Order: sequence, then C-alpha cells, then structure tokens
Amino acid sequence: MYPFRTATPEQVGVSSLWIDQFLTRLASRGLMMHSVMMLRHGLVFAEGYYAPFRQQDKHRMYSVSKSFVATAIGMLADEGRLQLSDKVVNYFPDKVPADAHPYIREMTIRDLLRMATPYSYTTYVGDTEDWARTFFTSKPDHPPGTLFSYDTSGSYILTVIVERIAQMPMLDYMRERGLEALGFSKDAWCVKAPEGNSWAGSGVICTTRDMALLGLVYRNGGMLDGKRLLSESYTREATRRQIDNATQGARDYMHGHGYGYQIWMTHDDSYAFAGMGGQLMICIPRLDMIFACTADLQGAPSDYQPIFGALWEEIIVHMDREPLAANPKAAALLEQRLQSLRLALPSGEPFSPFERGCWGNEYAMHDNVMGVRSIRIARDNDRGELTMVKDGQVKRIDFGFGQYAEGNFPEDGYWGDTIAVPAGRPYRYFAAAAWSEPRKLVIRVNIADDYFGNLTITLAFKDRQIALQMVKNAEWFLDGYQGFAGGELIDPNPA
Repeated sequence: MYPFRTATPEQVGVSSLWIDQFLTRLASRGLMMHSVMMLRHGLVFAEGYYAPFRQQDKHRMYSVSKSFVATAIGMLADEGRLQLSDKVVNYFPDKVPADAHPYIREMTIRDLLRMATPYSYTTYVGDTEDWARTFFTSKPDHPPGTLFSYDTSGSYILTVIVERIAQMPMLDYMRERGLEALGFSKDAWCVKAPEGNSWAGSGVICTTRDMALLGLVYRNGGMLDGKRLLSESYTREATRRQIDNATQGARDYMHGHGYGYQIWMTHDDSYAFAGMGGQLMICIPRLDMIFACTADLQGAPSDYQPIFGALWEEIIVHMDREPLAANPKAAALLEQRLQSLRLALPSGEPFSPFERGCWGNEYAMHDNVMGVRSIRIARDNDRGELTMVKDGQVKRIDFGFGQYAEGNFPEDGYWGDTIAVPAGRPYRYFAAAAWSEPRKLVIRVNIADDYFGNLTITLAFKDRQIALQMVKNAEWFLDGYQGFAGGELIDPNPA
C-alpha cells in the first residue's frame, strides 16, 4: 500500500501562512468546499475535510471519472489488447446500424480520448434506455478527430470498450492492474448506465486520497511505490496537449490550454482531472506539486476559477524550491484549522427583529410551476422547519441557524447502482438558513449523496404576503424545485 507520508509545509518550501491565507480566501467567497489536499515531492503537507465530510468518505467525482477511464484505456493499450487507432465501431457490432453515418464509422479510440467525436452534444439523456446504441444512431455534425467538443457520451463509450475487453467492471480491472495494491479504496464504485456498464463519464465514487493517488501515478510517469501501472509513453501522451480547446478564444486558468486524453491542460504547464462542482486534481510538474479537492460549486458564476486563482495567487507563486525555516507555531495553527474546517454557511444573520411575526404561520400559495400549495415555517432555538404541501404531498425540510441540520430530502432519488432505476430512497442533505435582510430568509439545502446538488429557497415577507423563490443546481434531479410563487397568510381564526 502506498504510504501517504506527511511533512510540514515549510519542509517542502511552502509557508503555513500562505495555506492559511488560501483557506481564508476560499471561505471569504462562500465556496462550498468539501476537502482539500496538497502534496509536494509525494509528501502530504496539508489535508483537511469540511465537516461533516471525513477523509474516509466516498465522494461523487463527476467528470474526474473521465480521467479514470482514460487510465483504463492506457492499461489495455499497454497490454496490447487494443490500439488507440482502432475504429470504435469494431467493438460494437451489436450496436452499429447498417446505415451508420461515415463520420461514425471513421471514429477512433484516440478521437474519443481527445474529445474529438463527430458530435457537438451528448447523445444520451437521463431516460435514454441504451446509451451505447444511441451513440451510433444519433446524427453527427462534423468529421471526427477535427474539433474539440466536450462529449461525455464519448467517454461512456470508452468505458464500454474497457468492460467488453476486460470482461469486468472498469474499477475492478484497474484494481487488478495495480490500484488495489497501492491502497485504492476497495469499496469505491461507479454508478451504472441503464444497460449495466459503468458510467465512467461521471459516476466514479471514491475518496479524495484515491483521486490524489491516481494523480501521483501520472506525476511519476506511470509508476508509484515501485510498481508500474501505465507505460511512461502513455502517461506522457495523456498529459500533453493533444488538441486545441480554445473554442472561446480567451484563456483562463483551466480553459484554452489544450486537452490530452480525458485530462485538461491548464495554466502554468499543469494538467488537471476536473469534475463538475469543483472536483479537481491539479498537477504542477515543474514544482512536483499536486492539489486535490472536492466541493459543490454547482451554480457558482465562475466555475473552477476561484479555486485555481486562490491556489496560484496565494501559494504557487510564492513556493520555494528549497525548504523554508521551520515555523512550528504557524504549522500547529494551520493543522488546527485544517482539523476544524466546516461547510460554508449562508451569508446573513441568525436572527431578525421581524421573525417572531412569521413563525408558525401558514401561507396559501397561488398557482405556480412548482406545485407548492402552502407553506409553513417554524423555529425552535437554532433549528428551523419548513413544511410545504407540494404536488399533493406534505414535504418537510429541517435546517439550522449557524449550523447545518441533516436530513433526508423529501423526494425519491435514483438509487441502487444504476442511474435509471428509482428505488424509493431519499437523498441525504445538509441545510442551513440565515436572514439576508430583516424580512428575507434564505435556506441553503446541500444534497450530499451518490448525487450532489444544491437548492436555495428564499422566503420574503411583506405584510400578510409571502414570496417564494427556489433555485436548484443539480444534474437530472430537483427539477420540480425551480421558480417563483406568491401567497397570502391564512388567518388561523377566521371570523
């Protein structure tokens, strides 16, 4: 098992004060971080988890999963069981129609790795029954291998190729090829598509350390702890610019630097595994530095940029190639902070001079797209409760003030290991609230389960009237929790 050895920041040329400033900057922007991990020269010099998240918790990695499937493809190529120049259709005689478009027949495995499929869109949607077949029956719009277009359906097809050749789930194959011996979590898993293959465009669920472990494999040219998992040639090709992706012209920390094999080329000759919502493994080879994090930034206006910006501007530009003078006090204070991280709370006040006039009241809602018929809110010290009659059902969401309340979201979620099979279990959530204005209560609900997402519920009070706004940021769920509505106070003692 790979030993995650530790060092103080100063021992690897980083000031503990810089890391503290980095954490402060993330907090000042209200980012919903779940974990941070930093390594240099293979040594962990900072690691923290935002309670209630813990080191051992598995986390949905979303499109970081793509870098896993690219690794599995490389392993099979190293074994001689496939070639990157192979035509994709050759692996799907049961899925490709006789009249398939020439662009589809031309596609190679390398085209899929480079996000150069002939599609400008993902060919499946949530209720598609056979994602693989749809990839070969959808209408392409440009020749393969020519243009970068981010296509998760191509990543899925790579996964199916892996599992057809290996005759086992993708993560099982990767464990067998060496990941398990390095300590990759035995209970890490991947959500499955409707036809039963791993959804490795989005569905890998593992720990932050598992993600960092794969990053170390690439950083070390395919080897780790004396064990070779990938050939040096494949790791080199996977982590260099294979195709231009500057489709918008301008560059930022992440975009416009090129794309490798399901891996982003990023600022400062670095590269990254990147997943929706802030799942990141960033490797900066010139500094022998790896940064990994998990988060839920879905809905944030600037995507991954706040994390990249804070990392480079607070830490990277200051790093020294030699150890710094020891600073035991600063290192101890940083470690204390890392051990006491908590999820970001909604901005605002825990109390309002107005609030006593609304607790316990029930409001009848006018017709609205969300199907909310009534609302009632209550408070007991630092805990609150929102009760809605929605779509003919009573739905309750508990929340905290100055802290998070945990519960089960009052909707059935997609459970089991297959995306398209609802099994009747609700998602776990954490919710907290604050008064953003004296008459405006904001409740932030964070879904933290096999799927991650967030819901912001805003209640504004005006005399006997109430206004409701719900905004969801989640892929393929919470769709009924978006929109505006108005209502009127129900008099508890009508004449």
